Amino acid sequence: MSMTDEFKPIIRDPQKSANMLQQNDSPEPLGSPEADASADPIADVLSADEVRRGLAKADPLTRHPRISSIVQCVVFGLILLASSVGVWWLGVYTLSGQSYEDMVWSKFSDALPAWFGPVVHVFTISRLVQGISVAMAIVALIVLIVRKRWLLIAQLAVFGGLCFTAAKVLKSTLPRPYLINLDSNPVNSAPSGHTILATAAGVMLLCAVPRALRALTAVIGWAYAVLVGLSVIADQWHRPVDVIMALLIVGGLALLMLAVSFANGMDEPGRRASSPSVQIVGSVMLTFGVLGTLYGAYIVWQIQPGLALSAEWTNAGAHASTTILTASVAALVFGLVLAMRQLTASPLTKLGLVGAPPAPPKR
Repeated sequence: MSMTDEFKPIIRDPQKSANMLQQNDSPEPLGSPEADASADPIADVLSADEVRRGLAKADPLTRHPRISSIVQCVVFGLILLASSVGVWWLGVYTLSGQSYEDMVWSKFSDALPAWFGPVVHVFTISRLVQGISVAMAIVALIVLIVRKRWLLIAQLAVFGGLCFTAAKVLKSTLPRPYLINLDSNPVNSAPSGHTILATAAGVMLLCAVPRALRALTAVIGWAYAVLVGLSVIADQWHRPVDVIMALLIVGGLALLMLAVSFANGMDEPGRRASSPSVQIVGSVMLTFGVLGTLYGAYIVWQIQPGLALSAEWTNAGAHASTTILTASVAALVFGLVLAMRQLTASPLTKLGLVGAPPAPPKR
């Protein structure tokens, strides 16, 4: 540089936070003075893998969820699985439970509203349920491939295999003792394979989509699982306990699967953010799930004295509680999966945020 060249110093803001994940979007061609001046010095000495390892060492939450989130997934998952066992025992090993199930099995279809009956019976077409569920799983796989979530693909593959195994093994091995004369088939039918298939497909899609679509996907998955569950009851394929047990099994396995989320199964650190839609939809689904389950259980408790006698006055309560419990348990499952997917995929940290938080105004 000659003495006559104009010197243009580069002024940097010392208060500006450094974002190690920011990429250079400068339009200047390589080799120009502007490009050389704005080149990232970190990229000159560190590879991408070294940067990721450095971030993980500085903040482990860039590579795995918070320990509290993992514990919550495990605890809630085990609670759902234990609840499935309890529901099955109440429906199979008690006189009132078998009477309740047989009452719903015999007359639930006639109790459906006229406008709701045709909608529900559409989902008794086995190939339709299988086709929709497989399509949802394929969409989830495509989304994961596009997002390059290879570890999450493996997680969901194991999850799907466990759901399929549970449906096949439990249905063929669980006993059903003879306690009363039944109109329905006395052979065990729990859990409902179609309900497991529909719920698992919805969970897979929920875990695959990005943050902006999680709340909407949870609502779609909930509606699909409820329609399939009510359909197999109305068409006398399954008893109420079969459907509720299937929902709880899928929910429990899904939460245990989310407990082992790590690495690229999570959202990218630079793009993590809280989601108002997840908070709103998750809160509504969890509230409805808890309150609806309690109310459905209360109805069953109210009609319990007449169940052993198969009293006619218990029919309305049995049918109403079946609908309420199916919808509320499905809401509880999808609400929990939605909330825990967000917690395990996007733990917010200083390195996970884009830029520095806003500073308070100076007086």
